[in-house]
Amino acid sequence: MNQSLAQAPLEKVALKRIWAFFLPLGLSASLVTISHVIINSTLSRAADPERIITAYAIAMSLLTITERPAVLLRQTCSALVRDKQSFKSMFAVAQIVFISITAMGLIISYTPIGVFIFQTLFGVTPDRVGDVVDVYRILMFVSLFSGLRCLYHGVIISHFRTKWLTIGMAIRLAVMYALSLYFIHRGVDSSTIGAVIFLAGMIIEAAVSFLEGRLLVRKMPEKLDNHNVQTKRHVFSFYRPLLFSSFISVWIGPSINAMLGKTWDAQLSISSFAIAASIVMLVSSFFSYFHQIVINFYRIDPAAVRKFTLMLGFVPVMLLSLLAFTPVGLLFLEYVIGVQGRLLEESVRVLQAFTLFALVMPWLDVLNGLVFVKGETKVIFWSQICNLCFTLLTLVLLITLSPQWNGTIGAWAQSIGMAAEIVLVALALGIIKLGPIRLRSRRG
Repeated sequence: MNQSLAQAPLEKVALKRIWAFFLPLGLSASLVTISHVIINSTLSRAADPERIITAYAIAMSLLTITERPAVLLRQTCSALVRDKQSFKSMFAVAQIVFISITAMGLIISYTPIGVFIFQTLFGVTPDRVGDVVDVYRILMFVSLFSGLRCLYHGVIISHFRTKWLTIGMAIRLAVMYALSLYFIHRGVDSSTIGAVIFLAGMIIEAAVSFLEGRLLVRKMPEKLDNHNVQTKRHVFSFYRPLLFSSFISVWIGPSINAMLGKTWDAQLSISSFAIAASIVMLVSSFFSYFHQIVINFYRIDPAAVRKFTLMLGFVPVMLLSLLAFTPVGLLFLEYVIGVQGRLLEESVRVLQAFTLFALVMPWLDVLNGLVFVKGETKVIFWSQICNLCFTLLTLVLLITLSPQWNGTIGAWAQSIGMAAEIVLVALALGIIKLGPIRLRSRRG
């Protein structure tokens, strides 16, 4: 953060206060990635793990697109809802989102459009597309319950009761782990097992968030005089730029999986990338709520925010380096995740290529928080376009020049895309300057 964005603190914020706010958020984010590790660990115990994991990973790639509008309800709700009137407007928008993503899921699952998408955009062969569609028919309900969860997460975060995110996630993981043990004991013979485990966990977490969130809504005042969010239009004016940005960002993951299908060993590439990516997110997800620290505390005490983020910002890359470049990673993959053979070796190589990603991710989250503080939401849209363009360019170049790199191509592409994104955001905020040129977004 540069000094030009700083201001005199309104009050001194103790680091323990930021810790009390951030720790439950970080823990809940970390626990989310553990859920994916549980699923991949379960599927890796199948007789043909590469085929099983590949089908699940491709269906999950499409879910990231259809689920994204629901996930954005968390940020929107936490920023806008302060009384019952604003919650009613927020809930009306959420209902539109729920209906839309459910309709989209039904179309993909039960019409030829779904088969066309998986075969054309993701490169799934005709003999495998049925498995992928079967997985998505279960995963489509995940986006619905995820939206309900995120709506009430917004209420919980705005009331600084972030411990309930951790509690809900802990219960979710317990259920998922119990189901995982059951399926491992019974025998893993289908990719749909991963979808069933994921859906069960999401239903549990949504229920916990709903129960706590409803209690908080009931305690809200009917209408605050100084709060101007009263209609759906007010909510959409905030939600729309985030939605447009998400339409760009959600294509990054599917694009990588689709292009990995053109490497020398497509199944090995996609499955190793899925395993390595889940571990990377396990390492870095704890630090994915830096933007909430900036949003909630930067206006009060910028120096405290800088001190806190500098204290933790380099931890993800150090942890990932430990896994990627020491025997610790091999032991973790083999005995915790259950990966063996050539899939183990390839997953380690993919982890090594993700080092740049782990370095950049926390600081991009900090800068995105500053974007929200300054109200320059258009920057996020253009930064996502930049990310996608550099990701695609890297994918095309590496697959053309070195298709034998397999899954590492996806890791390098995602890392370089994120590096390009943080450069653009830094330019927009004036943290990086190119001579007389300064990228600046007007307040939308």
